[in-house]
Amino acid sequence: MSRAPEQPVDPIHWCAALAFAFWVVVLWNLAIPTTPYFDEVHYVPAARDLLVLGEFSNREHPLFGKEMIALSIAVFGDNPWGWRFMSSLAGALALFATMRAVWFATLSRYATLASGVLVATGFHLFVHARIAMLDIFMIAALAVAFWQLAAAMREPETGRRRLFFAGITLGLAMAAKWNALIIAALPGLGFLALRWFAGRRRLLLSRRGMPVPGITLIEAFVWLGLLPLAVYWLTFAPGYFFAVNPITEGIVAQHRVMLDLQTQVLPPHNYQSTWPEWIANWRALWYLYEPADGAQRGVMLIGNPLTMLLGLPALLWCAWRGVSARRPAHGALALLYAVSLGFWIFAAKPVQFYHHYFLPGTVLLVALALALDDLRSAGWRRTAWIVPAVSLVVFVYFYPILAAEPLSGPMSFKAWAWLPSWK
Repeated sequence: MSRAPEQPVDPIHWCAALAFAFWVVVLWNLAIPTTPYFDEVHYVPAARDLLVLGEFSNREHPLFGKEMIALSIAVFGDNPWGWRFMSSLAGALALFATMRAVWFATLSRYATLASGVLVATGFHLFVHARIAMLDIFMIAALAVAFWQLAAAMREPETGRRRLFFAGITLGLAMAAKWNALIIAALPGLGFLALRWFAGRRRLLLSRRGMPVPGITLIEAFVWLGLLPLAVYWLTFAPGYFFAVNPITEGIVAQHRVMLDLQTQVLPPHNYQSTWPEWIANWRALWYLYEPADGAQRGVMLIGNPLTMLLGLPALLWCAWRGVSARRPAHGALALLYAVSLGFWIFAAKPVQFYHHYFLPGTVLLVALALALDDLRSAGWRRTAWIVPAVSLVVFVYFYPILAAEPLSGPMSFKAWAWLPSWK
């Protein structure tokens, strides 16, 4: 009598524990520096304006991220904790949701937990979970959306509910930063493509087949097309009630203003960089390096020098496996990386910075987790854990310069600025 195959055990408790541990580390000295730094000088005042509906400032960006900062200030006060607390929650949520997305996409405990360790120690998520910027809210919303999408495909009986939440979070991602616009369109386009190539005679009304059996193409258009746009528009509601510069000519006119501000020609910046430099992990971005709160402190944004480079061949592997072995999770990651990076290759934004690599870099780390999972399945079980373990060691070494810890003096940056371009 043959035995039924073992069913993998969902590591949800480990996912929660890892996300909680990450959040605790993020919260340590979250209020330092005690003054706004880097882009907080733009977003904290904009959040204050939102709270009193004074002047509609920082009009070049959508409102959702600033609304979250404003909510944090309303709850915790107009102080460093209030500015950044919601960012810390978004960072922990992004990590948990990323692991859940990987679990539903692969049913691999190793890939799920390895992706959590790699993303948590990849520098980008940690740095942005500790600063009042918009990027972390976009990443968190996208992570939740892909968690819900992967779960809908794995458990079609929950598909309608999952697609509903995915549509909401796709809208919130777009409403945090425009970087998410093209990514937010991919789920709906993917649904259409799968049904189209399945050759269904009733294309719009068929409930059969991938990606979510039981959901028609028309219903998917509602959840993944109309709902995100509605949520996106609703986040602009406060814009109509500002005392100064409110939205008076409609949402379309407001977007013309935003587009003009986004594409205006700006003077060169010392820390601007280009996409080839992002891929090579070549150009660091210093969010802070100055005396603050009684000590020399710094916050350097760069990718984990181990995993950002190992992730490049991992992406090629995922692209190959996606095509040759028809591994959808592998192929989806390669596509997500290409599209999210391609946005910046063709974007009409003259001055770009390394933090724009946050989304592609996160996808790259998940791709590395899947490549290591394949290595593990090939018999290299112990070797597959070396990379996450060393990634953690590298994170611990860089921690002082990621978390604005006290440094010994003005030249301390040399310990972490391994390349001249990191200075």
